[in-house]
Amino acid sequence: MSKNGYLQIHDPLKPKGQAVGIDLGTTNSLVAAVVQDKPRCVPVDEGDSLLLPSVVHYAKDGGVVVGARARRLAPEHPDDTIASVKRFMGRSPDDAETRKLGHYRFVPGAKVVRFDVAGGTPVTPIEVSGEVLRALKRRAEAHFSTKVEQAVITVPAYFDDAQRQATKDAGRLAGLEVLRLLNEPTAAALAYGLDKGSQGTYAVYDLGGGTFDVSILKLEDGIFEVKSTGGDSALGGDDFDRVIAQHVLQTMGVTEPSPSLVAEVLAASRKAKEALTDAPEVQLTVGSHTQTVKRADFDAWIQPLVQKTGLVCRRALKDAGVTAAELDGVVLVGGATRVPAVRRYVAEVFGREPLGDIDPDQVVAMGAAVLANLLTTVDRQDDVLLLDVIPLSLGLETMGGITEKLIPRNSTIPMAAAQVFTTFKDGQTGLDVHVVQGERELVQDNRSLARFTLSGIPPLAAGMARVEVRFSVDADGILSVSAKEQSTGVSQSITVKPSHGLTDEEIEQMLLDSIDHAEEDIQARQVREQRVDAERVLAEAERQLREHGDLLQEGERPAIDAGMARVRELMKGEDHLKLKEAVHTLDEASRPFIERVMNQAITQVVAGHSVEEY
Repeated sequence: MSKNGYLQIHDPLKPKGQAVGIDLGTTNSLVAAVVQDKPRCVPVDEGDSLLLPSVVHYAKDGGVVVGARARRLAPEHPDDTIASVKRFMGRSPDDAETRKLGHYRFVPGAKVVRFDVAGGTPVTPIEVSGEVLRALKRRAEAHFSTKVEQAVITVPAYFDDAQRQATKDAGRLAGLEVLRLLNEPTAAALAYGLDKGSQGTYAVYDLGGGTFDVSILKLEDGIFEVKSTGGDSALGGDDFDRVIAQHVLQTMGVTEPSPSLVAEVLAASRKAKEALTDAPEVQLTVGSHTQTVKRADFDAWIQPLVQKTGLVCRRALKDAGVTAAELDGVVLVGGATRVPAVRRYVAEVFGREPLGDIDPDQVVAMGAAVLANLLTTVDRQDDVLLLDVIPLSLGLETMGGITEKLIPRNSTIPMAAAQVFTTFKDGQTGLDVHVVQGERELVQDNRSLARFTLSGIPPLAAGMARVEVRFSVDADGILSVSAKEQSTGVSQSITVKPSHGLTDEEIEQMLLDSIDHAEEDIQARQVREQRVDAERVLAEAERQLREHGDLLQEGERPAIDAGMARVRELMKGEDHLKLKEAVHTLDEASRPFIERVMNQAITQVVAGHSVEEY
């Protein structure tokens, strides 16, 4: 929509220039395009570097600097130079983890993360990412001498709805039409699969600057199907830098470093890490302090972090229903996979040497460029089918705070699912739809995504109304939810756009919790379900006693009252089997009375009518 409020007309004949693929990375970002049928990354920073550091500096005069120049300004202006902004995408400012991610000045009281930077205007992670994308766009246009208006942008497989929406918004801020959000592991498989004609089942081990993803993909006849995915946001090259920095500060005897010293030590640690890829030891210098860092020591320091990836890999294999021996190959993605200790560990976990003949820094951008080319070439749009999956189950809250899952995790997208629900009380004219995400049985243990109310339901008896709730997840992993009352056609819908979302680490923790608490979750669900059933039986018994008490026979009321009291007492406890037994006892005690009520109702209905009328 334009600023004056009128819709802009999309002209399919309007030239869009060069379509590109963009790897919007935590540490570095790249842009690539298909040239002469081959994907190629293009220079985007100083010295014709293909890597643009994902760092943005905000100057006092309102100027913005992006890339290597911005990174050099970080030690001197640590609060006004934002790095690793991808880790803040979709986060809440109140999240304790947010404060651990950087030393920045956060605007207090904001609903989303806002950085208080020089220039007077606070900026959000979306705006910072938009600056990185704008720089990539501008430099790609200079390289191709044509406009760049369309892009496929990659995201971690574990980015949730809010983080994906934030990425799309950043693209729009940069003046880009986002053709597709593409999961980074899928992009890597796309680069290998289409470039080499590979077939079979592959693991994509993606260890970047700030996130870790592993995906199991099946490649066959142009179809890229993600069988499972997993991840952990606490792993990445940035974390390796921090490990070195901690040891350097310890050697220096500094316990409370200033923000500028932290930035300087981190920069030196990053250089040391990169140098240790080829050298057995390096000299690290910070100001007047110099110390030797050996590769053997570095390997030992990061070993606990690297080993954490093994658990995620094994779970992904189990979810996909394959063993490591059944894989046809392992693809490495992300600059952190250059670390020799990481490569050795990957070979150990999967029992084979990983593929690394495409630069791990460039492979994601190249895969995105392949898809961008396919999506903008009319006669090639059907050449490939990408079948990604959602990382966590999507569902609704039902009576008793129970999660009813409509779309289970690792379901292939795009997809839709629907289920019919009904009202709980007589005369109920509205239905609250609460959308949740997670693997636990109870709503309180999952993440709330959105709420809305379907009004206008006809005031029928409990259980008579029929409301179909439909979930639809598009190719970008964005969720839409609709609810429709079937007799009246009254409907309501929402596109789920929470103000902040799940982090990779939270999703991984939710999966671990769902395994660790499986038995108690099932027990809790059974208790909740039985309480809901008991509440329904009590409400119905009370209504019938109130309206038809005159049909009771001698001795029935005390037995029914005793049964109701027993049910109420057990509803306070946690033993669903005893509660179920009590409900059954109440049903048996009430049966003769309820049968007389029903017989009377039938007699009243047929009174004055002949059999032939029926």
